[in-house]
Amino acid sequence: MRQSSPTFRTHRAMARLSTHVLDTAHGRPAAGVALRLQRLDAAGNATLVGSHHTNRDGRTDAPLLSGATIPTGRFRLSFDIAGYFRACGLQLPDPPFLDVVQVDFGIADAAGDYHVPLLVSPWSYSTYRGS
Repeated sequence: MRQSSPTFRTHRAMARLSTHVLDTAHGRPAAGVALRLQRLDAAGNATLVGSHHTNRDGRTDAPLLSGATIPTGRFRLSFDIAGYFRACGLQLPDPPFLDVVQVDFGIADAAGDYHVPLLVSPWSYSTYRGS
């Protein structure tokens, strides 16, 4: 008797935008970082999409955007880095070298998976499109 091949259902993953903040000065996830997601219009005007805080793993508890599709366009993530390092007990100058780190980026694929990691210390940061 010949067995038929199994039928596989294609499951489409949800589109999403997420972030992760890593404290490179202390070598750990950055818990408690206040952040804002804004959408930018063609003139550069920002509209607040949501405000969040990172959890103990340096991530938000839920994606910043998610669904079958997510909005495309230009966005800005703003991270309160000076506030985070002050809460860690660091003495920062006034004004601090890094206060609010803003990352402007684009979402071109409404069905895509976008991840914006931030590696940060009181004196430097880097970001990239993660997975």
